[in-house]
Amino acid sequence: MRALVLIVLAAIPLPGCGSASSEPEATPSTSLTITARWAPGAKPIVRTLRCDPAGGTLRSPASACARLETLAHPFAETPPDTLCTDIYGGPENAKVAGTFEGAPVSTTFAQRNGCEIARWQRHRFLFPPSLGGSGSGPS
Repeated sequence: MRALVLIVLAAIPLPGCGSASSEPEATPSTSLTITARWAPGAKPIVRTLRCDPAGGTLRSPASACARLETLAHPFAETPPDTLCTDIYGGPENAKVAGTFEGAPVSTTFAQRNGCEIARWQRHRFLFPPSLGGSGSGPS
């Protein structure tokens, strides 16, 4: 009987023991590198963005972090079967790589058709000022 009591007591989980953590999970981090070019082959402009806390070399990082939070699936690519207008928005291009809320990100932006122009415009706050507008030239 005494052995049975010891086995039962050993099976009861004690507070603070075991694999379950009582501490809250850390908020996933956002750390992005934005590499942008005025034209293919042009010298790249590189900026960084970190959120929680906001920082990096991007202009107004706190504002950029807040705007990213408002976008649903901010780094999703345009699905390949999407019908897009056949217009050209300019030679600017950008690559965003790193992590967003703990998930890996690696995507490119170019204004090669109407869908990609719209995607560029939604994200232009991430690009250096000379690339965010509609073709005002490098700064």
